[in-house]
Amino acid sequence: MTSSTSAASSLTPPVAAKKPSSVTHHGITLSDDYAWLRDKGYPTVDDPEIIAHLEAENAWFEAAMAGQKDTVDALFKEMRARIKEADKSVPQKDGGWLYWIEFEDGAEYKKWWRRPVGAADDGSADELLLDEVALAQGKEYFRLGAIAVSKDGRKLAYSIDDNGSERFTARIKDIATGEHLPDEIPGTLSALVWVAGDRGLVYSLANEQWRTDNARLHWLGTPVADDVELYHEDDEGFRVGAGLSANENWLVVSTSDHETSEVRLIPAADPLAAPVVVKARAKGVEYEVDVYQADGAGDGTLYVLANDTHENFRLATAPLSAPGEWATLIEGSDAFYLTGFDLFRDFFVVEGRQAGLDTIEVRYYDEPDRVEPIAFPEASYSAGLGDNPEWAMDRLRVGYESMVSPASTFDYHVAERRLELLKVQEIPSGYDASLYTTERLHIPARDGTDIPVSIMYRKDRQNLADGEAGPLHLYGYGAYGIAIPPGFSTTRLSLVDRGFAYAIAHIRGGDDLGRAWYKGGKLERRVNTFTDFVDVAKGLIARGFTRAGRISISGGSAGGELMGAVINSDPALWGAVVAHVPFVDVLATMLDASLPLTPGEWPEWGNPIEDKAAFDLIASYSPYDNVRAQAYPPMLVTAGLNDPRVTYWEPAKWVARLREMKTDDNILLLKTNMGAGHGGKSGRFESLQETAEEFAFILWQMDVAR
Repeated sequence: MTSSTSAASSLTPPVAAKKPSSVTHHGITLSDDYAWLRDKGYPTVDDPEIIAHLEAENAWFEAAMAGQKDTVDALFKEMRARIKEADKSVPQKDGGWLYWIEFEDGAEYKKWWRRPVGAADDGSADELLLDEVALAQGKEYFRLGAIAVSKDGRKLAYSIDDNGSERFTARIKDIATGEHLPDEIPGTLSALVWVAGDRGLVYSLANEQWRTDNARLHWLGTPVADDVELYHEDDEGFRVGAGLSANENWLVVSTSDHETSEVRLIPAADPLAAPVVVKARAKGVEYEVDVYQADGAGDGTLYVLANDTHENFRLATAPLSAPGEWATLIEGSDAFYLTGFDLFRDFFVVEGRQAGLDTIEVRYYDEPDRVEPIAFPEASYSAGLGDNPEWAMDRLRVGYESMVSPASTFDYHVAERRLELLKVQEIPSGYDASLYTTERLHIPARDGTDIPVSIMYRKDRQNLADGEAGPLHLYGYGAYGIAIPPGFSTTRLSLVDRGFAYAIAHIRGGDDLGRAWYKGGKLERRVNTFTDFVDVAKGLIARGFTRAGRISISGGSAGGELMGAVINSDPALWGAVVAHVPFVDVLATMLDASLPLTPGEWPEWGNPIEDKAAFDLIASYSPYDNVRAQAYPPMLVTAGLNDPRVTYWEPAKWVARLREMKTDDNILLLKTNMGAGHGGKSGRFESLQETAEEFAFILWQMDVAR
């Protein structure tokens, strides 16, 4: 009997076996006693000893959390009560149809519906396009990947993943009959794009390394083995994707890594035509392209979003006949971070961030100086364009929320410059926004840089100024140039209503304040992400929101790496830590080019195989490599057995090493979803159950009334 199976039977913390192994790079030997937790047959995981260890950890999680069952149940009940169970989106017109999605009472998954424009809204003309509830029946995990209605409105292409591995199977359905065509494409990881008068479908396959290195064309009714590869990417760090231009005349095939991109255009009506490269890739230059043709044909103009002249991007134009000759339309700016654009027949829309806040501007092709920003009411919020599928739009679907304002759906009437409220997220158990307040703070990091912090709390919350050190939850991510918006969360209320302040640290590594903000937390500056988070926590203490040891923290994936780094550097600050699918074995993963995603990650973290400086830097902060003999805070760690992004063995190894090294008696739990991947459980209520467990753990370890 192994130590793991023994642990399962005695319901004590599992102690993983130590099996010495080592590798040498740059003359430095790295020892790893827990490398054996990586199944040699991965992505198949069936080694009995590994499975036994993970099951022992799960048994320990269940045993340790058993005393919190009432709290978990109460949290789940209140979280579920805030969700409108029978709910539907605002219908949106696309061609001759209105489309919407709908949840039924008690349903984990949604249904996709449509009805003809002008038909009565009494259900008589409603047409069910896709029933996720039926597709998910009997499955432990279900996720819809892509969904696309053909241009003639008669066929539906969609893809599903039923094990969390992010390998989707695409199918095609005749909408009128409900019957599926014999065409079935396994292994996709992409959008599904209708071309050639709905006779063809463009998609990308995931290769053995989970990399989409291709764009392929499937002719309906032909064997998948005969599909045509329209483009193949030879650089192992790049990923390929495809979509249509705004007027749907062009197939846009893009390939990119984290810092360089290249775009090809192919006539959508003739996908076998020779592709046109807009501009050959140049290291460090990212660009996106769309096509404007006033009459839908003839000479056209490319609109290009590019960072070639300014890191915050410019918007340029070019003749379709000379796609690489870019002329600036909107200059890049330190003050305005240009994040995207959308073309419509009569105007175009620019999205960006100014001082970290979302901005949406309507602009006009024939009036370059005419700029019409959409005004929003709060000082801190999240806003963006919603689904606007038609070329000729006179109103724009817009989404809006803040940390205290539930999600709202608007139509923006362009000619009138007027927002029309269509729907506000309903909270059935009740929500009074006047009880809460939100602030946008700026806390200096140790190098003098001001770090934005979004925070919300109840107005009746006590703080240190009143002699009480209230609890505070701090969330962070800080990677890949992904901003964390100050949006609304119904689950968050379960902490805030129990006296927590809830703060989001907009640390470097995200692009909250532009690309310089992103670059300030990647590669050789990666450590800024971790120190920013710590300095925000200390700044919140200094401002009277809490005290050391009364801060719970959470983050997932690269945010889990953040959790691992800050518990190594400043363990006494934290009262409870939740690390979801944490990327903590950074050095070993970046040293292993055979892993699915590693080559594509080198522009983000550095390539320690070839670069000794990158090796040394990653070794200095990689959470797994820097676990040491010290007291650590209470921790809950999650993993997904089928996770292709952060492989299950990273959190498993990390927890094993923490158990070996830590000098405290604080609880350490690992929960591995044995039938899920990177995102955890897939149903809307199943995912609430996991959040309830997380919050129960935090309340328990922070000794907050439950």
